[in-house]
Amino acid sequence: MPQTPEVAGFFDDRTCSIQYVVADPSTRKCAIIDPVLDFDEKSGATATRNADRLLGHIARERLEPVWILDTHPHADHFSAAHYLKVRTGAPTAIGERIVEVQELWKRLYNWPELPADGSQWDRLFADGDVFKIGELDVAVLFSPGHTLASVSYIAGDAAFIHDTLFMPDGGTARADFPGGSSSRLWRSIQAILALPEHTRLFTGHDYQPGGRGPRWESTVAEQKAKNIHLALCRTEAEFVTFRDLRDRTLPMPRLILHALQVNINGGRLPEPEADGRRYLKFPLDALSGAAWD
Repeated sequence: MPQTPEVAGFFDDRTCSIQYVVADPSTRKCAIIDPVLDFDEKSGATATRNADRLLGHIARERLEPVWILDTHPHADHFSAAHYLKVRTGAPTAIGERIVEVQELWKRLYNWPELPADGSQWDRLFADGDVFKIGELDVAVLFSPGHTLASVSYIAGDAAFIHDTLFMPDGGTARADFPGGSSSRLWRSIQAILALPEHTRLFTGHDYQPGGRGPRWESTVAEQKAKNIHLALCRTEAEFVTFRDLRDRTLPMPRLILHALQVNINGGRLPEPEADGRRYLKFPLDALSGAAWD
């Protein structure tokens, strides 16, 4: 029988992101997945409310963090991985193809001094790698499409599938970011749906279709039966046509140019300049062709 981790999800209503604390019940060791560092683009303010909420849960449940994991370099929120590493001492990790994303975006940001070797994380996972959260085995599944570097984490009967499948009434994720691919996304989705039907699937976002409350857990069986995009697309060719047409209508995430320069650097904010302030930089007209709001 597969192991059953304890999973706590934390919804960030500003970015519709879900952060997770995944715990081994027997040892009380845990991993943090896709933590959010708060950022308000209107004022330029940063905060650690979301990350501190995770730390509060960990303290109350008497858990010990042993990993801080990102599934991919996020385009819609800052990663709190670096902040949490400083607070907990737990190592950080992401998929090994992050180096390709770093190379792509360092050119867009004209950032030649950025090390594009993944050294901002303590470990880079390859497809098929297995690691431990206490006595809980966790397998890494390379699942690109949304980004070049996306991975899913399969911990016992739970799979953390980031921006591949949303809840069944939300469909599937976009694949039009630099380096994205709708055909790769289709193949990643098929690999996830090949998991046992009772596998619990934990998604990275929930945009609350129809105004319902936030949800983030489904199963393989539910996705096969009810996902609104998969019901329309029975083949890869149908999905690619559907996904590409839909993505052309979507504006870019409002934080993409802010967030990627932080997230390809392991969640580190820019270093302070001579005046003691930190500054973000982003290029104009770098993502041409995207729909406007």
